[in-house]
Amino acid sequence: MEAPPLERKLAAILAADFEGYSRLMHADEERTLATLTTFRSIVDDLIVRVRGQIFGTAGDSVLAEFPSVVDAYACAVAIQQALARANSDLLESDRMLLRIGINVGDVMVKDGDIFGDGVNIAVRVEALAAPGGICVTRGVRDHLRDRVDTRFSDLGEHTVKNISRPVRVFQAIFDPNAEPELPEPQTSTDREPDNRRGTVPDASSEKAVEITFWESVQASDEDTEYAIYLERYPQGRFAELARARLEGASTIEEPGVELAFWDTVRDSEDPAMIKAYLDKYPKGEFRQLAEILLQRFQ
Repeated sequence: MEAPPLERKLAAILAADFEGYSRLMHADEERTLATLTTFRSIVDDLIVRVRGQIFGTAGDSVLAEFPSVVDAYACAVAIQQALARANSDLLESDRMLLRIGINVGDVMVKDGDIFGDGVNIAVRVEALAAPGGICVTRGVRDHLRDRVDTRFSDLGEHTVKNISRPVRVFQAIFDPNAEPELPEPQTSTDREPDNRRGTVPDASSEKAVEITFWESVQASDEDTEYAIYLERYPQGRFAELARARLEGASTIEEPGVELAFWDTVRDSEDPAMIKAYLDKYPKGEFRQLAEILLQRFQ
């Protein structure tokens, strides 16, 4: 079999990671996973809206590339501002803060993965950012200097792992409480569908099919119904819940039901879907986030 072609290109790379994720998981796994699910939805949606492509994810971390440095930076700021709002409704001990690093450089794409020094530097720069902050390399700062209304604080040169030369790092100075501003979104015809790692910018039809399928089996007492769902959607939105029911894990069924219900409505453009969640779970785990989404619709 012929090996997949290797594509080399210049791109803006955004690397992000949630600070304190392991600590929060140790304190309360269920609550942390619920918060992470909601926050990842916010992050992933903004990346797609700003013409970004998600290449790698480990749950609490994200790796994405953008054809434009300006878009990558606009997305990073919007992400931090959106998460600041989401965190404001949580107890301080439950908040999840994201570190973001941006680099522009030569990368290689193969088999649905992106790698190279350009990626490695973005990841190392991200580790230097403060929780809730953004750090960029000198190339990014120079590119943005006359294109965006922002300031940068020079953090000096840093020696980072697996990179032979020192990297000049700058901290972005922005207002985390400001209203997120994004470039005009593309229409669905502007981008080819992308199936890398399950990231599809316009997957509403497939999502609706899966939700309809799940609704037809979730009230069933037959194990075969859940097995059929898992066979068709092994990485589906309700896969963990289906496995739990197959295994008879009744202790996590009810929280899983609410989480699954929230997963079906959180990305909806229809405020009635959000209101349906609030009607069903007036004191639910995601009540405050649902109310925020309703306010945005209004």
